[in-house]
Amino acid sequence: MCGIVGLFLKNPKLEPQLGSLLSGMLVTMTDRGPDSAGFAIYGSGNAGVKLTLRATGRAVLSEAVAALEGELGRGVEVVERDTHAVIGVPEEAETRVRAWLAANHPEIDVVSVGRVMEIYKEVGLPGEVAERFDLAGMHGTHGIGHTRMATESAVTTNGAHPFSTGADECLVHNGSLSNHNGLRRVLQREGLRFATQNDTEVAAGYLSWRMREGDSLKQALEAGLRDLDGFFTFVVGTRTGFAVLRDPIACKPAVMAETDDYVAFGSEYRALVGLPGIAAARVFEPEPATVYAWERH
Repeated sequence: MCGIVGLFLKNPKLEPQLGSLLSGMLVTMTDRGPDSAGFAIYGSGNAGVKLTLRATGRAVLSEAVAALEGELGRGVEVVERDTHAVIGVPEEAETRVRAWLAANHPEIDVVSVGRVMEIYKEVGLPGEVAERFDLAGMHGTHGIGHTRMATESAVTTNGAHPFSTGADECLVHNGSLSNHNGLRRVLQREGLRFATQNDTEVAAGYLSWRMREGDSLKQALEAGLRDLDGFFTFVVGTRTGFAVLRDPIACKPAVMAETDDYVAFGSEYRALVGLPGIAAARVFEPEPATVYAWERH
């Protein structure tokens, strides 16, 4: 049993409130997942790419960033948040930076890469995780979050969601996939690499692979109904989009609300009650095996 939340803003005037609204939604789902939490924020971009790094503490990250600046011969834009740091590098340097980190600081995980996306996740109560990273102070266009109750694996940060396997792409998942080991081997032959044994990372990798092959997000999710075996509710984020999919049985709870200003998702309605204008929103349960998707242009 886990909790999922998501908020996609249609109205740019609400962008300064994204973090505070998402934080309230995430904390409300604490009893569905009290052991760890994580979230992805789609916010401001820069001329290059942003890499979200995670380590055991700030000292490790600060030392690595200083050494990286020496390796690159230039300063690196960095924002430190507790055990995570977001560094900005030129797009053409991304491969070099990732290879250097792997060779010189294998204790540092690259949690996400993208122009606008940042991912933060840690073990602990959702409220504590949100506070550690100052989620309430973050701005952006959309975001998704997850509270985890580990029922099939250890309570670790690596098991926390969201999972990202492509630039500005991430996924949160409530449920369980039965064919993820076989699918992982197929995707590895296609060149994908996985950092954990979590079935959700495989689902994220599958969608990244389908979109790399030319599918839209909607098409990739529709293909997933055929290729992903198990029960699931997915909420997916991309640079410009937000999507929801439930498996054909739809045994996991889900509710959505839409107004002229936003689209919101919660595992339970109580995650949505603090949103502005919720009393006048169109509230509905997403249908099984149906892709719901929104884009900002």
